[in-house]
Amino acid sequence: MFWYWFFVAPALALALLSLRGERTRAAYVELRLSETVTPLPPATVIVPVKGMDDGLRENLAALTSLDYPDYELLITARRATDIPPGVLPSGVKVVLGSGDMALGADGQTSEKVQNLGAGVRAARQRSQILAFADSDGRVTPRWLRALAVPLAEESVGAATGFRWFAPGPPGPPPRFWSLLRSVWDAVVIGRLGPGDNPFAWGGAMAIRKEVFFGARVLEFWKGAVSDDYALAEAVQAAGLTIAYAPGALTPCLEGTTARQLLSWTRRQLTLTRVYRPRLWWEALAAHFFYCGGMTASAIASIRGHRLAEWALIAQLSPGMLKGLNRTVLAKAALPEWEAWFKRHAWVHAVWNPLATWLWLAALAASACGNSIRWRGHDYVLQRRKPPERV
Repeated sequence: MFWYWFFVAPALALALLSLRGERTRAAYVELRLSETVTPLPPATVIVPVKGMDDGLRENLAALTSLDYPDYELLITARRATDIPPGVLPSGVKVVLGSGDMALGADGQTSEKVQNLGAGVRAARQRSQILAFADSDGRVTPRWLRALAVPLAEESVGAATGFRWFAPGPPGPPPRFWSLLRSVWDAVVIGRLGPGDNPFAWGGAMAIRKEVFFGARVLEFWKGAVSDDYALAEAVQAAGLTIAYAPGALTPCLEGTTARQLLSWTRRQLTLTRVYRPRLWWEALAAHFFYCGGMTASAIASIRGHRLAEWALIAQLSPGMLKGLNRTVLAKAALPEWEAWFKRHAWVHAVWNPLATWLWLAALAASACGNSIRWRGHDYVLQRRKPPERV
């Protein structure tokens, strides 16, 4: 019985503790979705492009239709051939030739980071906000407004949204692996809420220009593969916070296969292990006990221990409830996707235990090695000492 309770007791405690703060998070999301700030400062939106993404033309077009009074859109790429033909909206500004040595003199800085740096240098002078988007996201019209509003708070250095994988329409029904990725990735949103958040997401990220340069983000980007982890580190090192902007939740429509999903989850968690090791270790410990507790209770139930059946239900129920709550909050942030949520919200509850095992597998796969392949490039991740404050 010792080994049974060794796994089950922590698993039960973690499951119950996971519900802590859910009401506060829901109240925060409701408040953020309803607040407005005027006037909104001029902004520059920068999106790097590297090859074809599913729905790339529509994704870029969505960035030209933002409900924001004064902004410019910059498409950045290393070379013109990185931008597929026929995807650019009319009148958009393209910034090429980002392969200079301003950020990548050591050969370790990712191409995306270099492209973003080129976009920052090309931004118009009157823009007061720099916002960053990914080419595989389909932003809503309120995306930029949602990111800009928290930046009016003096203590906030950067604002972040997150992605919501919504595979399916238009096109055939989503496949199993695509929906499983949606469930797996949505778990991360549980780390975002009121107060200072532990990271920013590069597909929906904004920062005041004066903070960007005052926090020396360009210096933190030197030698970095991950743009968002490095920016978050720079902001928090400057004594500022990262605010979650639920209105900037970004649907991603692309599908995936089993092989692609396993490769993608390993890359995400390898980046986390190198750049945010504490988050990685916390996730590993939690999922070790989650999965160990599930296994122990399942085995004991098969052997006829009725108490173990109730223990298993007690372990699974909070996670499934939290998964369902995530879809409620996401639906509030994405009302135009109501049909998708009506059809697939149940998956985020029922498949949550399966996603837990995928988390453990991905964490194990990311435990060794610092190399990743991303957009056709191989990178060796290195945790570098942050620039000294002057």
